[in-house]
Formats: sequence, C-alpha cells, structure tokens
Amino acid sequence: MKKIFNNKANIVNDMLSGYVKAHSDRVKFSESNQRIIIRSKNKNINKVPLLIGNGSGHEPIAVGWIGEGLLDANIVGDIFAAPSGDLILEGLKIFSDHPGILLLISNHSGDVMNGEMAIELAEEENINAKSLIMYDDIASAPKGKESERRGGAGTTFIYKIIGALSEQSNDLDSLLSMGSYVRDNTRTLSVAISSGVSPLSGEKIFEIAHDEIFIGMGVHGESGYGRQKLDSSENLVSFMLEKILDDYSFNKGDIVIPFVNGSGSTTLMELLIVYNDIEKYLSRYNIKTYKPLINEYITTQDSGGFSISLLKTNEEMRKLWSHPSSAPYFHL
Repeated sequence: MKKIFNNKANIVNDMLSGYVKAHSDRVKFSESNQRIIIRSKNKNINKVPLLIGNGSGHEPIAVGWIGEGLLDANIVGDIFAAPSGDLILEGLKIFSDHPGILLLISNHSGDVMNGEMAIELAEEENINAKSLIMYDDIASAPKGKESERRGGAGTTFIYKIIGALSEQSNDLDSLLSMGSYVRDNTRTLSVAISSGVSPLSGEKIFEIAHDEIFIGMGVHGESGYGRQKLDSSENLVSFMLEKILDDYSFNKGDIVIPFVNGSGSTTLMELLIVYNDIEKYLSRYNIKTYKPLINEYITTQDSGGFSISLLKTNEEMRKLWSHPSSAPYFHL
C-alpha cells in the first residue's frame, strides 16, 4: 500500500502549502491560521461570503473549490476529520464585517457538531452567521426522512449555485432559501468497486471482493444498500437511476443537471461510459440534461467507483450553474 509523502504528521500542511504556492493568484492562507484557505481577491464587503469546514483526504473538494463564484474560504481539518468548532469560528471571524456569512455543513456527525458549535460561538460574538445542512444520499435514509441522509456528491450543486448567487446577493436569507431548494431537488446514489488506502494507517479503508460492488456506500465506507455482483455499466446505471427516480418524482420534459463523480481511481473512460448510459436511460423518459459535470471531484483517496447525482432544475438554477468560477479545480 504505497503513498508518496514526507511525514505522516505533516501530510495536510504540506498539501496545503503546495496548493497555495501553485495557485497563489487565486488562493492564500489566512493571516491567522494556515488551516484556513481564502480567496486572494477579497469578496466585496457588501456581499455574503460562503464557507465550509471539512476533513482532508477528499480532494479536490473543498479546498480546490475556493474562488470567485464558489467558496470564499475552506477551514481544513485533518484526514477524514472535521475541523474543530474553534477553528471554524476563526474562519467566520475573517468575514465579520460582511452583512452575513453562510456556513455550509455536510450532514456527517462530526461536521454538524463542530459546525453548529461554531455558529453558536459566532452568535455570542454578534457575528451574523447561519448554517445550511447539506444532504442528498438516498441510500443512507429512506424516503420521507431526507434530513437524516448523508451529504454526498450532489452537495456540489449547492456549492456552485449558491457560490454564484453569493456574487450577486447581499441577502443571507435568499442564499439559504436557494440552498435549501437545490438540496431538496437533488438525489445521489453511489457505487464502490474497490477500496482506497488510508495515508495514515497504510491499510484499505474497507474490504470488498474483486467481483463485488457495494451500492450506496458513503465516502468513508459507511453502509448503504449492500453488495452485489459486478455488472455492466448499462445494467448498473439502470439499477441506480431506477432507485433515484423512485425516490423523487422526475417528469417528462424536466431538465436535470447530472453529475457523475469518480471516487478517486476511476478513469475518465469509465465515467464517460457511465454518462452515455445515463443519457440513454433519461431519454427514454424524455428527461433532458443540461451542462453535466463528469470527473473526479469528491474522492476517498484512491477508491474505485462512482456516484450519480441528479438535480431537477429551473431556469435560475441553470443560469447560476453556468456562471463562471475562478476556483482552481472546478471546471464545467
């Protein structure tokens, strides 16, 4: 199990140092802490900044998505570990002069606990910060209990659409409203085919037989629908989309944005084959697609597999999705 690094204790800091040096025209360390990465070009003081705190090991999300039209800051935790509430608060303080701050929180226990703690601490210091809990993974909780679902790859739609809207709006509540609407119109299902290796332990993150796949596994190996035999892309995509369309009502003539996300070691060849099968499946129901996103954006180190996310859109969502971004590792 091979990884390239210098010292285990410095993996995250070395990565962030390389990132900032490589993209110093767009990102920089905050003055207070080198675990807080911010935009080089400050956001207009009258606009609402967008932040997230998350664990490392899933790059390019979220540190690679800092830029105009996306995130204004990322508070970076250790590998697969959320940053502390105090560190997130430190990030919020940077933007205390803005009319409000929106903190995105992916629905995982550590992220929620520390993020909500930071919001409470910010309130005590009269900082106008609010949080949006993001979730979309249909395998993690049944229909009717959407708020109990994990955050998955479909949270990407919130980052991009709210990031674009935040460049136009100084109204925190309007960002929260749109973020909630995007979240409620998103569904994601994943499949794992091989395990990545933890850079800390040097061991596989989960075990799976060579002829097996796991439907609905979370980004850290969390449980989902279960295991089955490896099948063709076409059959697998049909199975996954049946689950998604059964969970949420998509109608003839709807326009959806598809996101095919690779888990870390899935080739672009495979992802494009998957997308071809998605297009064929959706066309049978006369569901139209708009500007799909296809690549490895939310990874679990070198894990194999992919997820399918669908966002049912309206015209405003599509316009915001198409808005340009300067983030180093987000490209439509």
